Amino acid sequence: MKKIAILGATGSVGLQTFDVVRAHPELFQVYTMAFGRNVDVAIPLIKEFSPKRVVVQDLETKQALLQEGTSAEVVVGSTGMVEVSADAEVDVVVNAVLGSVGLEATLAAIRAEKQIAFANKETLVTAGHLVMEEAKHHDVSLLPVDSEHSAIFQALNGERKSDVHKLILTGSGGSFRDLTREQLTNVTVEDALKHPNWSMGAKITIDSATMMNKGLEVIEAHWLFDTPYEDIDVILHKESVIHSMVEFKDNSVIAQLGTPDMRGPIQYALTYPSRQRLPSPKSLDLIEMGKLHFQEMSFERFPCLKMAYEAGKVGGTMTTVLNAANEVAVALFLQNKISFLDIERLIEKALQRHQVIHHPDLETILAVDVETRAQIRENV
Repeated sequence: MKKIAILGATGSVGLQTFDVVRAHPELFQVYTMAFGRNVDVAIPLIKEFSPKRVVVQDLETKQALLQEGTSAEVVVGSTGMVEVSADAEVDVVVNAVLGSVGLEATLAAIRAEKQIAFANKETLVTAGHLVMEEAKHHDVSLLPVDSEHSAIFQALNGERKSDVHKLILTGSGGSFRDLTREQLTNVTVEDALKHPNWSMGAKITIDSATMMNKGLEVIEAHWLFDTPYEDIDVILHKESVIHSMVEFKDNSVIAQLGTPDMRGPIQYALTYPSRQRLPSPKSLDLIEMGKLHFQEMSFERFPCLKMAYEAGKVGGTMTTVLNAANEVAVALFLQNKISFLDIERLIEKALQRHQVIHHPDLETILAVDVETRAQIRENV
């Protein structure tokens, strides 16, 4: 039985990880869970799964848990997340933390040589060179949980890296895929949160609407699969049935298909290299689906995707700025403090004024992250 640490336990990926554990109690035990402040969601999970250790964001949340009479050890903050990620009792770390806050926990899990189910793309965007250097040094594989990267990972199984021509990421286009740039001027937060295919958290849903989510995935794919940006394509695929593809140098294309259900890639990362039955309501029915559609992805329509490619090619701290600016801008939009199109404008300004630092160490990355966030808030 594998003992699991779930970081980001009350988020979308975290909650669906609990679904997988429920379906396979003979395979998995939740040893640790970490969350921010969402006590109302966390308490029933703690009662159901009885984790030995719980990590929370602050002392106030810790006090709220202790008042509920939990028997788990409660630790606080990023230090606590680092500690549980390297816990000798833990076999698998599911990193489903939202944002770059998951970086230090990822490095700790790698250095402790844990199996890592990885859904924290911002960590690779922010510090991909550091993470992959550590993973190589400790011979640790990051098993991707994002559906697109899981699809590529599965398509590459048994294949030689030298035979790959390019990676093809698919994107649904998000909530506003059928709107023109002009029509985006007055869209609301409520409109943006209505994703046509996936059930995801608010931040990721907004990223999907701006296409920044796909841009972050391009950078993540660059690091996970050691692939140049010139060999990573993105296409619009409204149905979200083909999760991604790999084209080989003989022009063969291998695609991974499935229903838009995150529990599939979550479970595959937890059980790899074996497969188990998935707790899903239905299998993919291509006859019922009837047709699949594909379109070219436009940089003019989705400038956030263009900025992600450009920042990735520059490298260094430019991707740290990209991610930090996006996180703050999305948060401001969700608070109704800026418009939807202001998200991309704030990111663009942050990138334009930044003097890139190549090959930054962890201290530099964290400092640039803090500075960028402060500048965005000051501008607004």
